[in-house]
Amino acid sequence: MKRKTTILTGLMLSTALAGAASADTIRVWTMEVQPERMEIQQQMADAFEASTGHVVELIPVEESDIQTRATAAFAAGDLPDVLNHTVQHLLPYAEAGLLDTAAADEVVNDLGVDTFAAGPIRMASSDGEIVSIPTDGWTQMVVYRNDLFEEAGLAAPTSYDAIRAGLEALHNPPEMYGFVAATKIDEGYMMQLIEHLSLATGYTPVNADGSVNEDTTNLKQLLEMYQELVAASPEGDLYWSQSRELYLDGKAAMIIWSPSILDELGGLRDSAPVTINDDPTTKELAGNTGFATMVSGPGNADGAAWSDVRYMGITADANTEVAQEFVKFLLSDGYGDWLSQAPEGKFPVRTGPEAGSSEYEATWAGLDVGVDRKAPLGDIYPQQVIDDIVAGLSVGDRWGVESGQLAAASTIINSQIMSKVIREMTDGDLSVDEAADKIVAEHKALMAN
Repeated sequence: MKRKTTILTGLMLSTALAGAASADTIRVWTMEVQPERMEIQQQMADAFEASTGHVVELIPVEESDIQTRATAAFAAGDLPDVLNHTVQHLLPYAEAGLLDTAAADEVVNDLGVDTFAAGPIRMASSDGEIVSIPTDGWTQMVVYRNDLFEEAGLAAPTSYDAIRAGLEALHNPPEMYGFVAATKIDEGYMMQLIEHLSLATGYTPVNADGSVNEDTTNLKQLLEMYQELVAASPEGDLYWSQSRELYLDGKAAMIIWSPSILDELGGLRDSAPVTINDDPTTKELAGNTGFATMVSGPGNADGAAWSDVRYMGITADANTEVAQEFVKFLLSDGYGDWLSQAPEGKFPVRTGPEAGSSEYEATWAGLDVGVDRKAPLGDIYPQQVIDDIVAGLSVGDRWGVESGQLAAASTIINSQIMSKVIREMTDGDLSVDEAADKIVAEHKALMAN
């Protein structure tokens, strides 16, 4: 009897040791650092541990610090297993060897590449390999008064021509401005609008070989459009704050904004109230608003959308199998929780677990948004609107993505040269031709340094 007990005890100990040996701890750097979002992520980590035995140590890192900390950790051989990062870091990290690109490619293919939106996958592709795994994103939108467009018999502002028609028909200051264009040059918002509208013309400041684009044909189309938008805007240094305020006040026919305005239009945020009537919680403005993610221009008849996508990278120092397992969990069983951190700014890059499925999109549409009041997006907007804004991720683009020059394009964006020169032009100090030539010259000087 004693011998049997000893054998059984030994077997139990061996099993426990085997279980302990198979359970690992991985470190995950996350840019979702707000306390309430960290709480949601910890719940996901706990669920992953309960399912697999593996422990996830969440380490909050501000988005502005990711670049510096990742570079230092790579040099020290102390990268986390999983790294949450933006689209700007995709190719630079992959080219530096910071990411295990083969591991990421395997995750996406195991989950099914055809279950992901095409745009985020295209952005993450290099030399036939998907270098990091997209988790969520959002598409910048032309937000417009659909009721006024319909009353005037206007087409939706999905092209330069349609936008111009809207300006001509609806601009009637001070009761109604045709647009609210960014003119404050030290705000990143202005560069977002410029890049969005330039994609519609087919203009990019960087060629495929990394040189500065000196062909100003489509650049001039962009400059002319921006000049018209500013002419149909209020005077002053304008940025995202005024554009949102004037639209919520019913005094702007069109603005360009991120999806974070979706809950505000529904009267769910006291700090950004709808003021078209005496009820700051009204959903009337949301019902009268249309959204256009795609805009076409003279140099790009197919149109383009500007999108921001977030990724989870498997790093070169990772416990690869466990890191892969965690990212797969995040994008399947944990996906609803991940998106719930901020549904208005986290659109699903996977609409479902299988190609053609809309399971994850339906989950997302049912998640509560808002600050002072909560409601699902599906209670505020029709299904067609939700489908359209999610679909924008499939065609989302950024300067330098297609040519593999994302890093060079980011340098140009961060310089804000175009914002400064365009402001000179709209102030009347430069003609369109002079502004185009100055932009090229200053871009060349920047890239030569």
